[in-house]
Amino acid sequence: MPSASVGGIMARMALTFSGVVVDSTDPATVADFWARALGWSGREDGARGEVILHPQQGETLYGPPSIVFQPVPERRSAKNRVHLDFSSSDQAGDVARLEGLGARRVDVGQGDDSTFVVLADVEGNEFCVLDEA
Repeated sequence: MPSASVGGIMARMALTFSGVVVDSTDPATVADFWARALGWSGREDGARGEVILHPQQGETLYGPPSIVFQPVPERRSAKNRVHLDFSSSDQAGDVARLEGLGARRVDVGQGDDSTFVVLADVEGNEFCVLDEA
């Protein structure tokens, strides 16, 4: 099992974060939205109808993880229990670009003085664009 030094102490690494899975009634459409939103060109179609996005060399500062959009029969019926956060050095510009791709603003009680904007993707999955400044 791999290990790493944390604060000078060797610790066993039991888990490696590899990606996020998003339930989708139409994985291809949601994956298309996120590929354009993130500027990622890596895409694979899985055997069970899932679509896997991942950045190619130079498309992200931090490297993997991937985002998997897996098919489910039901639509989202409640608030997300997990959501994605994205930092932006041009929040207004990025929000406008995402809205142009089909995202819409969502009010989850964040208030007018928030440093983040809550959006929903083309299937209503909520995510935040944080002001990096």
